[in-house]
Amino acid sequence: METNTKAYLVGGPCDGSSREAGDALLEVELDGMIHRYVRTTKQHGDDGTVYNYDGMVAPGGGEPGVEDPAARVASPKADAEGHDARS
Repeated sequence: METNTKAYLVGGPCDGSSREAGDALLEVELDGMIHRYVRTTKQHGDDGTVYNYDGMVAPGGGEPGVEDPAARVASPKADAEGHDARS
């Protein structure tokens, strides 16, 4: 059985586009923000998996007054790139 290699994005700013599939969470950086897409069980044609839009986060996480920065939900992409608003 062949592995699906394309992620077809539904919703958000990348609606209708495709990217290389990866983990269950796909993050796309646009205009300084990270847009998250999560893998579904739906298939797109013979070579792809559908990823639904899950929202937008700042690379550094929560902002004071909006969220508690210490309790932010980490972005794996931002963490790997060294973004950290807490320092």
